[in-house]
Amino acid sequence: MRRSQATDARKKDTREKIELGGLIAKAGLRYEKRALLLGLLIDASHRIKGNDAERARLTAIGAEAFGRDGE
Repeated sequence: MRRSQATDARKKDTREKIELGGLIAKAGLRYEKRALLLGLLIDASHRIKGNDAERARLTAIGAEAFGRDGE
């Protein structure tokens, strides 16, 4: 039973990573260097902490991008 739970957890983790990679591609950043991508994400993380307006602005941008593709 433990092996099944570990397998399920691994599958879930893998699926989440694939989805996150898809977001990078959707944003048009597929061919950027990994260090740049990580820097962008760290910077965004710092900017949205305690900044509801920035969080809302970025959420609206993402929602619009999803809406264009019907997702």
